[in-house]
Amino acid sequence: MTRRSPVYMRARHMPAFLVGRLAADAERSFADAEAWSAHLHRLGVSELQTNPNPTQVATEGALIGAVRAHGFLAMAVILSDDAGQFNVLYHALCWVHAERLVHKLDAFNQANRDAQQAVRGQIWDLYRDLVAYKNTPASDAKAELEARFDAIFQQRTGFATLDKLLKRLLADKDELLVVLDRPEIPLHTNATENTIRDYVTKRKVSGGTEAIAAATAETHFSVCSRPARNKGLNFGTISGRD
Repeated sequence: MTRRSPVYMRARHMPAFLVGRLAADAERSFADAEAWSAHLHRLGVSELQTNPNPTQVATEGALIGAVRAHGFLAMAVILSDDAGQFNVLYHALCWVHAERLVHKLDAFNQANRDAQQAVRGQIWDLYRDLVAYKNTPASDAKAELEARFDAIFQQRTGFATLDKLLKRLLADKDELLVVLDRPEIPLHTNATENTIRDYVTKRKVSGGTEAIAAATAETHFSVCSRPARNKGLNFGTISGRD
């Protein structure tokens, strides 16, 4: 347990009295999983059946705290599609997923459709300039790009649903503009999503797998197969399936 652990737990909506109980306890180091489980049992954490699961949140918080305390992943950026489980460490959001929210809005009259298309054009213009900045970072361009972000997402179009979405995306400004401080990171998650596309497609058309062991094996093989093919390797051969 470190000082960062309670911060994570509170962000995951763990009951305040449990966070306080864990933070106040003097024990900070645990030899193994059994020692950690005994600690949670002693503090009455593992006995509670609430949502979110206190044992899971406490364990995640302790692991995150330990990772940061030891200096691991200090420069890591987690880029995601805004799924909550990925919002850890230094978090950035995918622009493709953000724009898709605008693209998927239902517009029922021409005025709303025009507003939607105008905003989409503004977003993609900004995206292209963020790509240019990523390729050739310039300190004097940061303020301009931030100002353009504000102008796009603070505007009111008269299309109520779109305006509500713009306000929501404005709140994600820091995570959408991580690239201004870390230009080496991607602006989208396409590469990682393509890596698991074969597995997801097979799962959809086959209805998934019933046995946990089979699902685990299928996941491992599927996740490895595309990178192997990308490197020009015959995955069937290297995995022993000639």
